Amino acid sequence: MALTDSTKLISKYNVPGPRYTSYPTVPHWESDESFPTLWPSLVKQFQEEQQKEGMSIYIHLPFCESLCTFCGCHKHITKRHEMEEPYIAALKKEWLLYLDLFQKKPLLKELHLGGGTPTFFSPENLSDLLNFILSSCEVSPNVELGFEGHPNNTRAEHLEELAKLGFTRVSYGVQDYSEEVQKVIRRFQSFDTVKTAHLAAQEAGYTSISHDLVFGLPKQGLTDIKNSIELTLSLRPERISLYSYAHVPWIPGLGQRAYDESDLPQPEEKRALYETAKGMLLDAGYVEVGMDHFALPSDSLAIALKNKALHRNFMGYTTNTNRLMIGLGMSAISDVWGGFAQNVKSVKEYEELVHSGIIPVFRGHQHSQEDLELRTIILDIICHFKATWSNEFEQKPFFKTIQSKLQELIEDGLCELKTGELIVLPEGEAFVRNICMCFDAHLNAKREQSQRFSKTI
Repeated sequence: MALTDSTKLISKYNVPGPRYTSYPTVPHWESDESFPTLWPSLVKQFQEEQQKEGMSIYIHLPFCESLCTFCGCHKHITKRHEMEEPYIAALKKEWLLYLDLFQKKPLLKELHLGGGTPTFFSPENLSDLLNFILSSCEVSPNVELGFEGHPNNTRAEHLEELAKLGFTRVSYGVQDYSEEVQKVIRRFQSFDTVKTAHLAAQEAGYTSISHDLVFGLPKQGLTDIKNSIELTLSLRPERISLYSYAHVPWIPGLGQRAYDESDLPQPEEKRALYETAKGMLLDAGYVEVGMDHFALPSDSLAIALKNKALHRNFMGYTTNTNRLMIGLGMSAISDVWGGFAQNVKSVKEYEELVHSGIIPVFRGHQHSQEDLELRTIILDIICHFKATWSNEFEQKPFFKTIQSKLQELIEDGLCELKTGELIVLPEGEAFVRNICMCFDAHLNAKREQSQRFSKTI
């Protein structure tokens, strides 16, 4: 594709749109008073599937000692480490509330600690929480246990204590090594700090180390992304995430008002950052996985992609295809395939609710049959750049609307629509979110999502 054509397409399709970590997306979930009462029954309905497939647990540990202005996560900024133990007590109580819904001991296939900053917590407190949860589960022999580590405060003691419990995966948030970029996003860490944390994980026996980088950050240029990739490649982590910076300054508490759009790369420049980084990673032998992940060919993520066994949930791309995920903690999201739920976003309210014996969800969504069909298609597009469906699906009234929405993308050479399948063409991989939007029955036709979603490119 000629550069001028690519520039025109970026300008044309760079519109606000979901990232499709879920379908329907979070803004379309219900927050009426009846949903918290409905949610336990949705969990109970998944009993047989849970026992056959197993389940995932996501634990949200929201505390951070300082605010990184690029971050879009729900967090609680504090230096008060005395908040650790009450929060862990609440997590235990919430898990007990879910255990009361299960008829049998749950089969655990995957557990992930996210944040916030999980390594804000002491190794002893993390061990206490995890021993409590793991002892209540039937743990799969192939269980995947991982956590997000801040290079500045992930100590050898964290790595060793979690390794004793079976953790083999750690993901380090790097973002960018440019001092100017770090100053703007208020995330300061040197390459030497990251290298020390990386080598400590290897020494502790971790077999999958990931580095998270971000493109499109304020003040970030081609020189910056090249330098960050070169330094990352010198450590050769098993996985590299290359996330697109999401600029959503209207969301309270994110800190993104510390800079404005004039500090950000233009859409064409932002895409050039990604393509440059992608080229360097592919040349170094990494395999592109989905929208924003790269892995060495020997890594399980790359193998799952090759075997068409890749899955995506709120924790990102995963090799586990089980459909039940319970989210514990403030703002955590749960998924029972037939519905989603999100916990309240205040630490105080979260702790009060669970100690009152209430599962602390405040909004969610129960899927219709149409939701489930469209969710499966969007998931396949996001994971495999291809989706198939039945003849019956094509006979449904909304399929004509999908065809109409896809037509322009087809004419622009971004995808192909055949009987029973859609194929994302190589030129269309950069626009995969736009393609998924054509299958999104909940998006407002007037594009009122401009104050809900970041730009797609």
